[in-house]
Amino acid sequence: MDSASEVLSRYGRLMEEKCVSIFRGRPRDVALETTLLCHGVPAAEAWALAQRLKEIIGENGSRPAFVGVVRGQSVVGMSDAELEQMLAEPVVPKVNLSNIGVILHRGQWGATTVGTTISLATAAGLRVMATGGIGGVHRDYGQCWDISADLAAIARTPMAVVTSGCKSILDVAATREALETLGIPVIGYRTDVFPAFYLRESPVSVDARFDDPKDLAAYLAFEIGRTGRGVIVANPVPEADALTPADWEHWWTAAQARVSADSPDGRDRTPALLAALHQLSGGATLAANLALVLENARLAARLSRAWPDDGAR
Repeated sequence: MDSASEVLSRYGRLMEEKCVSIFRGRPRDVALETTLLCHGVPAAEAWALAQRLKEIIGENGSRPAFVGVVRGQSVVGMSDAELEQMLAEPVVPKVNLSNIGVILHRGQWGATTVGTTISLATAAGLRVMATGGIGGVHRDYGQCWDISADLAAIARTPMAVVTSGCKSILDVAATREALETLGIPVIGYRTDVFPAFYLRESPVSVDARFDDPKDLAAYLAFEIGRTGRGVIVANPVPEADALTPADWEHWWTAAQARVSADSPDGRDRTPALLAALHQLSGGATLAANLALVLENARLAARLSRAWPDDGAR
């Protein structure tokens, strides 16, 4: 049986041969998803967030590589012009590992999720991704078998994913259990507990704690090289921007009631909940979201810069 790295290498060659992918990223670049820009924040905030992410990553010794589908071509390292065009499109579907083939075939635009981003970025040779929160197990899992494809993708993709845990709207404890079941190491950066996106803490722990980025980068290179699988780097939202548990529960209960009345489902439910939370919290959830994404980009850049030298630039 082929190893994960062999499969991804063959996949990368195939994509290039078919001219379906454009790989502009380099190994020490930080991969960034585009679903965050198209679906995770209000449209008015997206361009400024993209530029700030680029600045922070550059200030910390790396380069950003936004990943998305541009008119039927998957691109690792989107240009400003491509990003601007994507954000101007009236509808940009989320691209996951099950629908990316249709999006490519039809020549559409597409915003990549965590799972799709790391799959494409790894084929381009990148090793570190920054995101806000990974997908996970939904709270109504007992009624619908809803587990994000991000988890399986991380389990089989050699990429370090810097994240503030899973989104608070998910079942955090069940997601942590799923990560363990899939054999994905969960490493806390200056924390002993698994963060919950807007909240710095949850009832569940991490597998190990690292306080030094250089030591953490050395471990990530060792572990990913040893297994060919992904690793979660759990980085809590900055303390000044974190929500209190009481505020979160109040806004979450109200957001559920509002979204249930509107009845969106499937891929539309999460953006609807996030939008409702933003309105109900007076922007506090958005502020926390932006703060944690920027902090994760900063850490990802430092890890990429500190990655043990293997000749990659």
